[in-house]
Amino acid sequence: MGRNGMRVLVIGGGVGGLCLAQGLRGAGVDVTVHERDGGPDERRQGYRLRISPEGEASLRACLPPPLQELLVATAHRRGENGLDAYDERLTPQWTPRFDDPRGDRPDKIDAVDRDVLRRVLLAGLEPSVRYGRTFTHCERRPDGGVTAYFADGSTAEGDVLVAADGANSQVRAQLLPDRRPADLGVRTVFSRITRADAVRAGLPEPLRDRFSYVIGTDGSHLGLMPMSFRDGVRGTAARLWPGLELPDTEDYYMAVLNVHREDLGMADEEFFALDGPGLCGFAARRTAAWHPGLRGVFRHARPELTFGVALRAHLPVVPWETGPVVPLGDAVHTMPPSGGVGANSAVRDAAALTEALAAVDRGERGLADAVAAYQKDMVEYATEGVEMSLRIARWSIKKVDVGGDGTAG
Repeated sequence: MGRNGMRVLVIGGGVGGLCLAQGLRGAGVDVTVHERDGGPDERRQGYRLRISPEGEASLRACLPPPLQELLVATAHRRGENGLDAYDERLTPQWTPRFDDPRGDRPDKIDAVDRDVLRRVLLAGLEPSVRYGRTFTHCERRPDGGVTAYFADGSTAEGDVLVAADGANSQVRAQLLPDRRPADLGVRTVFSRITRADAVRAGLPEPLRDRFSYVIGTDGSHLGLMPMSFRDGVRGTAARLWPGLELPDTEDYYMAVLNVHREDLGMADEEFFALDGPGLCGFAARRTAAWHPGLRGVFRHARPELTFGVALRAHLPVVPWETGPVVPLGDAVHTMPPSGGVGANSAVRDAAALTEALAAVDRGERGLADAVAAYQKDMVEYATEGVEMSLRIARWSIKKVDVGGDGTAG
């Protein structure tokens, strides 16, 4: 417990919220996480996450050394050397290049499995995470604190409430109902195929060991990202954090098919009603005329691990009112996955907010001043992140609903 005994309520147990909880716990701040899911296995948000230099530094700032070591040991084992792009016949195309100042550092964390990352972030937090808590609303208390109310009738009181509940944030819906992220018009199928199945299906050698993007002339665009683990995930966890159960997963590719709704060939209602097998069938049909080495991706993908989403973005990114309710991650700066910036921005928020709230807890800063400074910096780097994600989306997906003034929607 810190000197002021500050209590922090985190609404949402995704990557950003859990990273914040780890940081605050390490700083001696009383923190509880309230997650609407019934447990750690219910969430589907994608699979492989790119980790930028800023994202890695933020994760290391929030995690204790043993969990840093575990994250390194379970990260992607190959270097992140930019990407290659092709058309649907595998003719090479121009691609943007990204510099990584980390070089080939052996302990670099440049990509992770999202589920493994979330479980690593949960390690040691189990007593502080409340599952099955669906946030309904919050109220400011006369003493300056805040009370959170949940659908099961429970409540929680804290000095600070952090809205880490994602793009569909219910906290934001209450406080800023007009700040919903804009629909970019792109419909996306996320799926996963084992490396062994992809190779057996004829995936060409140049696409096997790096991020590849296929820009189809029919309005379909495929991203294929390898996830190759440095070590056996389950055995590594048993060695470095006994008792922590990580999934016994194998190397795989995350496959992401993007199609603008004007080229979808069906109404949104029909697309979002498709189940995993239906989405795999849709994606397989969209790529049936492509290079033979690409046709097997969605024919051999895992239907039970396939889902569809609409890409959205907040632009401009604006701060919330300075007070005991503080935003983090997609609740305030939703962005498309192009560029792999979203999760990195969320953990960057977590590290910055940990530093700000720990200073308040130690009596070194006032809450309003600390929150205002955090939001000022957050708006600046999150705006850069959203703009970069949209630039990459316009290059890769081509058709994205972004206004001429740069606003999303």
